[in-house]
Amino acid sequence: MVAEDTISTEFLGLTLRSPIILLSGCVGFGDEYSRVEGFSNASIGGAVLKGTTLEPRLGNAPHRVVETPAGMLNSIGLQNPGVDEVVDTILPSLEPPETHYFANVSGSTVEEYVAVTKKFDRSCVSGIELNISCPNVKRGGMEFGNDPEMSARVVEACKKVTTKPLITKLSPNQTDIQKNARYCIEAGSDGLSVINTISGMAIDIESRTPTLGNAVGGLSGPAIKPIALLKVREVYEVARKHDVPIMGQGGISNASDAIEFILAGSSTIGVGTALFFDPLVCEKINLGISKYLDEHGLTSVGSLVGLLKENK
Repeated sequence: MVAEDTISTEFLGLTLRSPIILLSGCVGFGDEYSRVEGFSNASIGGAVLKGTTLEPRLGNAPHRVVETPAGMLNSIGLQNPGVDEVVDTILPSLEPPETHYFANVSGSTVEEYVAVTKKFDRSCVSGIELNISCPNVKRGGMEFGNDPEMSARVVEACKKVTTKPLITKLSPNQTDIQKNARYCIEAGSDGLSVINTISGMAIDIESRTPTLGNAVGGLSGPAIKPIALLKVREVYEVARKHDVPIMGQGGISNASDAIEFILAGSSTIGVGTALFFDPLVCEKINLGISKYLDEHGLTSVGSLVGLLKENK
């Protein structure tokens, strides 16, 4: 076990025991992953709960998950019991929280984002992540996250109804992620989550049909790491000017990956798909980060953030 004081870090005014935050959709509503033998919440700084909408959703038709080379495609479709069930029944079972829990708010309209955020504002979560990679039904299905002005509208509206820190989850499937980051920060986002999954698909060559029931899914895992690193660095150029922290994510599966993301500008790092093939990876990442800090004479994770040097 790593001593907490070696890798504890500050994020959004919160003290985290580790820079690792488990990602939404990978650990259910916080209790499922805690059942893994050998896992301890002491090895993570927090967990983002499953994406939650105003009303219950059944999600997409199967297949919902398919393995790809060095990655995974998923098309769950935001299956969840609705915010009332999460706030009134599920979250109380997590109290007192053993770690920091962050809500993940999803919606099809700005009004739905606001309603769900209001509900979570009265709960035990430490912060709220806005999943803006959702289709806006009032704009013909265009994703909120692919339009900076639409993204900013969601952030601004939700900021008015909560006192909890807001984290905006940025999509890589857009033209200018730096512009979107700036708009979200100016609208009141306290932190940024970079990046969400990348759109992709798989095809069954025998049936000649898409493998996923929804045809298109989100690609995650080691395959997207180089893209995620680039996007983190691009967003960091904007975020550091406003002193806004980044939760970097996308293919992190070991300590070296985590350190790369921190060097690129991430204050915390998100781990998700790696949990499926190595459920106890978090403690290994913590050990690797602690060893790296010690070997390079650094006193904290924070002192490593953004230290990437330019090539001469």
